[in-house]
Amino acid sequence: MKTNVPYGRDGQETVVISDDLDIRFLEANDVEITPFEAQMDQALNNPINSPNLKDFLADARDVLVIVNDATRPTPTRQVLDQIIDRLKGVQVKYIIATGAHRGPSQEEFIQIFGPHYERIKDDVIVHDAKKSEEMVFLGKSSNGTEMYVHRAGVEAHKIIIIGSVEPHYFAGYTGGRKSFLPGIAGFNTIEQNHKLALVPEAKALALEGNPVHEDMVDALSVVKKEIFAIMTVLDKDHKVYAVTAGEIHDSFMEATVKANEVFAAPIKEKADIVVSVVKFPQDIDLYQAQKGIDNAKLALKKNGIMILVAKCRCGIGGKAFADLLGSCDTPQEVLDTIEKGYKLGYHKAAKMAEIGIWAEMWGVTDVEPEVIKKLFIRPFASLQDALDKAIEKKGKSAKILFLMDGGLTVPLYSE
Repeated sequence: MKTNVPYGRDGQETVVISDDLDIRFLEANDVEITPFEAQMDQALNNPINSPNLKDFLADARDVLVIVNDATRPTPTRQVLDQIIDRLKGVQVKYIIATGAHRGPSQEEFIQIFGPHYERIKDDVIVHDAKKSEEMVFLGKSSNGTEMYVHRAGVEAHKIIIIGSVEPHYFAGYTGGRKSFLPGIAGFNTIEQNHKLALVPEAKALALEGNPVHEDMVDALSVVKKEIFAIMTVLDKDHKVYAVTAGEIHDSFMEATVKANEVFAAPIKEKADIVVSVVKFPQDIDLYQAQKGIDNAKLALKKNGIMILVAKCRCGIGGKAFADLLGSCDTPQEVLDTIEKGYKLGYHKAAKMAEIGIWAEMWGVTDVEPEVIKKLFIRPFASLQDALDKAIEKKGKSAKILFLMDGGLTVPLYSE
C-alpha cells in the first residue's frame, strides 16, 4: 500500500507499507459543510447574547480588530471578506495577536489578510509582548496573574475578535479569551499564565478545572470593553464548518461544542507506533508542531514509538524550551530543572520530557539532525526510513496508527 501524507504547504512524504501490517488511519470526523456566506450572515445577524454587528458598530467611535498570527489556520481573510464593507465609515485598526511569537513575514501578512492587506497595511499593528512601553497594567487575576495588555486594546472604543476554535494541548481550546491572553498580553503576563500549564489538568478539550483556561477568563474580566467575537471552526480539510458570534465567552463555548464534533476522534485501542502528521500552518516550527506530539501521546502505548512528521519551516522556534531540553541529558533532568524555576517555554519542554520518560520520539523534519537530536527526538531523513526502523524495532505484529492531522485531532481512548 502506498500512502502520501502532507509535508509543508504543498509537499508530501510518500511511504510504501506492507499489506500484512496492522495499520489504521485516524482523521478528524466528517461533518457536513454549509456555505460560508450563509453561516456568516446567520452569526452576524443573530449573535449570542450580543447586539448584532450592525447595531454593535452603530455608535462606535473606533474599532480594534484582533486577528490571529500565521501559526493558526484561522480563515481571517474570508471573515474580512464578509465584514469589511460593514466597517466603512468607522476608524479601524487591526492588531495581530502574536502572543509571545515573532511577528509575521511579508508572506505571512498576505497569508493572514489576503488581498485586503494592501489597503489596510498602514492600520495594522504587530503585537510585541516584550515591548513593555506598549503595555498597560489593568489589574490581577485571582491567581495573581498581572494583566498587562497592549495599549491598542485599552484605548479602543470597541473591539472585534476574529478567531478559530480547535483543541489546544494545555489551554483546552484555542479561541475566545486567548485573543487577549496570550494574544495581546505582555510577556510577563503570558509567562505567569503559561506556568499553570505544568499541571495535569491543563490538557486538550479540558476547560473546567483547567487553571490555564480559568486564569485566562478571570484575567479577561479586567478588560472593560464592548467586544464582538467572531469564532470559526474548521473541518479536517480546513473548510469552515461553523461560525459563532457575539459575547466573547458564550460564542467561544458554543464553538467548542462544534470543535468537538470535528476534532474529538474516538479510538478503540492504542498503537505501538503513532505517525503524527502536522499540517501547514502549524508546521511552522517545532515549537508549534509539538502539539502533534502531545496529541499523539493519547493514542500511544507505553514504550511505543511516536514519529512526528512536520516540516518545521522556520526551525526550532522557541529558544527557552530548546535550550532547556538541549542542556539536559535525560527527560527527568528537564523536569527536575523546571522544578527549580520557570521561564516561558518551559511548559513546552515539560510536556515533551514527560512523554520522553515513557516513549520514544522520532522526527521527520527540516530541522538539522544535530539540533533536533539534542531535544530527545531521533531524526530521520524520510518517513519511509523512520517507519521501516520502527517496524523493525517493534515487530511486524505492531499496531500502527497514522494521525493525519496531529496538530488538531485529539484521539479519545477509554479503558
